[in-house]
Amino acid sequence: MQEVLRREGNAVSTALALTQQNKHDGFVCVSCAWAKSHPPHVAEFCENGAKATAWDLTSRRIGADFFARHSVAQLEAMSDYALEEAGRLTEPMRWNPASDHYEPVSWEEAFGHIGTELKAMEPNQVVFYTSGRASNEAAYMWQLMARLYGTNNLPDSSNMCHESTSVALPMSLGAPVGTVTLEDFEHTDCILIFGQNTAVNAPRMLHQLDEAAKRDVPIINFNPLRERGLERFTNPQSPRQLLVTGSRQILTADHRLLPGGDMAVLVGIAKLLLEWDDEARAAGRPAVLDWPFIEAHTHGFEDFAELVRGHGWDEIERLSGLPRAEIEGTARSYARAKATMAVYGMGLTQHRAGVQTVRMLASLLLMRGNIGRPGAGICPVRGHSNVQGQRAVYVTEKPELAPLDTMAEMYAFEPPRLKGMDVVESAQAVIDGRARAVLQLGGNLVRSLPERGLLEPAWRQLKLTVMITTKLNRSHLVHGQVAYLLPCLSRIEIDRQASGPQIVSMEDSTSVIHPSRGIREPASRALLSEPAIIAGLAQAMLPPNPRVDWRGWVADYARVRDEIARTHTEWYADYNRRLMQPGGFLRPNPARKRDWRTVTGRAQFSRPESLFANPDVRISGGDVLALMTVRSNDQFNTTVYGTDDRFRGINGSRDIVMLNAADMKRLGLKAGDTIGLETAVDDGVERRVSGLRVVPFELPVGCAAGYFPELNPLLPLWHHALEAHVPAAKSIPVRVLMGS
Repeated sequence: MQEVLRREGNAVSTALALTQQNKHDGFVCVSCAWAKSHPPHVAEFCENGAKATAWDLTSRRIGADFFARHSVAQLEAMSDYALEEAGRLTEPMRWNPASDHYEPVSWEEAFGHIGTELKAMEPNQVVFYTSGRASNEAAYMWQLMARLYGTNNLPDSSNMCHESTSVALPMSLGAPVGTVTLEDFEHTDCILIFGQNTAVNAPRMLHQLDEAAKRDVPIINFNPLRERGLERFTNPQSPRQLLVTGSRQILTADHRLLPGGDMAVLVGIAKLLLEWDDEARAAGRPAVLDWPFIEAHTHGFEDFAELVRGHGWDEIERLSGLPRAEIEGTARSYARAKATMAVYGMGLTQHRAGVQTVRMLASLLLMRGNIGRPGAGICPVRGHSNVQGQRAVYVTEKPELAPLDTMAEMYAFEPPRLKGMDVVESAQAVIDGRARAVLQLGGNLVRSLPERGLLEPAWRQLKLTVMITTKLNRSHLVHGQVAYLLPCLSRIEIDRQASGPQIVSMEDSTSVIHPSRGIREPASRALLSEPAIIAGLAQAMLPPNPRVDWRGWVADYARVRDEIARTHTEWYADYNRRLMQPGGFLRPNPARKRDWRTVTGRAQFSRPESLFANPDVRISGGDVLALMTVRSNDQFNTTVYGTDDRFRGINGSRDIVMLNAADMKRLGLKAGDTIGLETAVDDGVERRVSGLRVVPFELPVGCAAGYFPELNPLLPLWHHALEAHVPAAKSIPVRVLMGS
């Protein structure tokens, strides 16, 4: 962390800024979405959060002189790391096709030209993408602009990771988000973690896990990769741990299952609970299942139980990669616990059967009444800092999830009613030539999307690309025929508007909405805020609407929050006052109160028809491996802070592939060899990545792992969660190419 602070410059002032990170009178971290403690810790940030802040507050700048020296073709030769490391963008730029350089343009000219281009297009030819860093205020304005324009093409970063959650939980519980709050960690007596590398993706959760470990709460982890950062934890807030006792063992048990083996594990645990409940009731002992809860609050238990009983242990062990004894140990811990919470990440959601797996996890919790009581619940760990919040202010391609009738009345227009395109559908539309323009409110789609070999050439054929951003990335270089870079303020910078410095709001993974105040002077006087840029675009591309006061909203963001509150009074009533409460305010979730807003009015058990995570792509062994893409502790999504992965002991390069020692021996490989990988599917598309260094690692036989986004070219666009379209990046069938 100290190295990053020194490298980015402004080390002293950035260190001071960190004291205000995730504090009520400071700014919400631009990195992950994990919950903020109240009252906060002295240092309410993690290593990656500090890197993200230093990255935003860098002393480096990119202005007209930088682009005059570098053509776009020359910039394309730079690494992703070097592009972002070049510094903060300082003024709006337009690509000149004659010179292949970005050149300065005024804000007025940029808005006017973009508006003219968009007016000449059919609305459903245009994609309005949102990254998870946008505030609630900016996201609300963005989705309204798109719908006033005439489209529901509002894909967002949730489509890439937790859309499986957003589809599964409404069917199971009647709410699309988790039910756990930070307070629940104080009351739980069992924590199950599936497919979530906490130390990399939500390090501040280690505080809650550490406190639970002190109480001897069983913390049981299921992950194909050994993640040392989760095994032991030294609490930086504890002088005793730092100086005397050292690190604490966090995990009670750590199970190395096969990629996608979670469904089989969950079915195995459920099968044991059913058997033990049968035995207990026959013997007159207390039941293992929570029958009063099941009978009063759930639907579909009998069908669920019949299907679970029908799965045999040979199948469960083969598809999970774990022996029955390991699954049984977890089942006993779960059966003894009065309140269990299940924490999970993309190891569950990024599979073909991602939706079914999340539903199975919810069903396991329902068996013992572990939804809607203290210390229990389901806890999906979101990635981007406001990915959950922007969805809750209607950034969604699904019209049924937005209060269109209410917005129609508020703003006197007829909203589009046809389903829009999600991320996968948008990528396919670009490849097919059906999309003509992509506007990105943050993000780096060219790098984060699958099917890079087909996507990048098609992306260059787009008529228009507009990027609202703070730094340079690959999506700005692989651009359309007309291309604009619109640099915005960072969340950490003071946002001065007509009514004074502004506050924005963010929702964390536990549905608590927090204020965020900029504390540093902007990187350039020419920068505009995200709301100001959105308003400028909207005024240029839309006819005037007396009920939509874009200019007034930008002058005072409190007026945007008033609009959000008008749109959904149950969630956002008295938004401005409650936002100022220390610790923010909790957005209501009916499932927490056992108010089940499902089709039956009860919590729904699911039917685990198959234990295959990827039912139409079988990885049968032999020369085919199951590849997982992962992140290092030196990155956040596509932003790479360095080439070292300290927790995994990998240094100097991200072009690596992790293999089990037995697979290396079988394939005749040794550590340090250079190989390639190709996707092992026969669909007429060649997908290869070369120049990968072999790294021995502790993961199951028949598996491989490598970094996102470097290995994205191996991921077919069609290889996604069946109901949710989340790219199935955790189990890609690949073959090794020797010496490639």
